[in-house]
Amino acid sequence: MNSTNTNSVREVVATTPGVPATDGDGVRMTRVIGSQELNMLDPFLLLDAFESDQPQDYIGGFPSHPHRGFETVTYLLAGRMRHKDNAGNEGVIEPGGVQWMTAGKGIVHSEMPEQENGLLMGFQLWVNLPARAKMSEPGYQEYPPSQTPLEKREDGTEIRVIAGITSEGTEGIVRNEHVRPTYLDVTLPAGRVFEQRVDAADNAFIFVIEGELDAGERRTAIGRRNLGILSEGDLVHVTTAQGARFLLVSAMPLGEPVARGGPFVMNTKEEIIQAFDDYRHNRF
Repeated sequence: MNSTNTNSVREVVATTPGVPATDGDGVRMTRVIGSQELNMLDPFLLLDAFESDQPQDYIGGFPSHPHRGFETVTYLLAGRMRHKDNAGNEGVIEPGGVQWMTAGKGIVHSEMPEQENGLLMGFQLWVNLPARAKMSEPGYQEYPPSQTPLEKREDGTEIRVIAGITSEGTEGIVRNEHVRPTYLDVTLPAGRVFEQRVDAADNAFIFVIEGELDAGERRTAIGRRNLGILSEGDLVHVTTAQGARFLLVSAMPLGEPVARGGPFVMNTKEEIIQAFDDYRHNRF
């Protein structure tokens, strides 16, 4: 989406609840981006939302698997996940914490629940890398909740700032110069208004975690566990009658060809074939 408008409020142009999916070793989730309903929202390739207090829905976790060509963003609201990779990195993601992993030219990692019961709830977002960075060295930006800024406003609004900068100046901990993302977890009390400026060239979406909200000047409703795609514009305007918690995510589209092959996302089919060959021959 490109726009030359200034001070224009973004409207909701489509909503989707996603589709039920399983991944890893039988983990049940909702695939909100990356399905037949919404294939991608450049540069966002996939958004999985998981929420269950039934161990059989998540206990299998995500055993060792490869990635190349994009970034994975794991953000937890409840529960704990342990990750390991073939570069020797290991850690535990906790509620309010984030792991922003750059797979680059190739990494093999696992993500396993650090619990045998209780609620596991969170998101995994895939963010595409530009062609020039797809074969870069893998890397991590991983922060516990104590290091992810939490903005508390006088009206009771709370914003966990993963990336980007809020309208009141709180800056997120994650850095990404490729697509300059904004990633906010907003808790908005009943009857309050939330506004956030975003770059007019960004693609943006809202995902409602709890409650219901109205977005834009048309006050289009987005219900719980639904994603709303936002139009062009540079201002996001949200109100809620009963209170809501939601993600606001935006980033600059890359506008490049996308070739997918399971855990690999490149620009051409030939690069996907090469990725599978490199993985089979232990070049990751």
